Amino acid sequence: MNASLANKRLVIVTGKGGVGKTTVAAALALDFARAGLRTLVCEVNAKERIAPLLGRPAVGPQVTSLEENLWAVNVQPYEAMREYALMIVKFESIYNAVFENRLVRYFLRFIPSLQELVLLGKILFHVKEQRPDKSWRFDRIVIDAPATGHAITFLSVPQVLLNTVPPGALANDARWMRDFLVDETLTAALLVSLPEDMPVNETIELYAALKDRVKIKPQAVVLNSFVGPRFTDEEVASLSRQNAAHDFVAAHRVREHLSSSAFVRLKGLGLPVICLPRVHTPAFDRAALETLAQQLAPLREGTT
Repeated sequence: MNASLANKRLVIVTGKGGVGKTTVAAALALDFARAGLRTLVCEVNAKERIAPLLGRPAVGPQVTSLEENLWAVNVQPYEAMREYALMIVKFESIYNAVFENRLVRYFLRFIPSLQELVLLGKILFHVKEQRPDKSWRFDRIVIDAPATGHAITFLSVPQVLLNTVPPGALANDARWMRDFLVDETLTAALLVSLPEDMPVNETIELYAALKDRVKIKPQAVVLNSFVGPRFTDEEVASLSRQNAAHDFVAAHRVREHLSSSAFVRLKGLGLPVICLPRVHTPAFDRAALETLAQQLAPLREGTT
């Protein structure tokens, strides 16, 4: 089965915390931009890492250009609420009179999943943005989504709202968001894992939850920090007799075994598994990110 992001407008990158999903989102966005696609990469109310990974200052809640064809934003609740409300009421004076009212803000806290809705709505608003010539402002939007459990809640919000709020502007927006997220021609989800038992187990559970509860079918799995075969059996036997090399060879063989086992288990999902190599560097920098971006290019090209 081949995975292709060639025609997807929205790519959702998620996985267990600590597996490198932010790094994968940054590398994927960099590859899109290098291919000439106008790309926006979004972090969701998080401590910013993507702009610094690319050697740029943190960008905050405003869409900011990082380099040619690449923009970033850290979507945050207050600013997203303001933009979302202004899209509905149209006039800033009305927004200030209503949404900045302390009593109204108190009651807004009790609307179910409102914060998640406005965060998601802010991101999906950029999907519909157009330039003066009516072309899309962004060809691709990459979401560095929350980690596993929160990701399911975050992406389920439109359906939750449809089940709980009466017909109106809020329900209409929720329906549009839900329909866009589950449209396989427009949206793709990438699952990120590590070659360790717990991340692999959680990736398998996340796959089922996205497919069954959110109705988003993941496109592929990215197995981060993969360690492939390096030594033949004869080389292992020879090096193991050298004290200086023994521990290194033994550790490498353990990581190699874990990587192979994780690959086989993840392939059982019936999805392509893209292996990103373990990058050996004192500090993960722009050069390391470029290496991973090159490895992810087959996803964009549909040649996995």
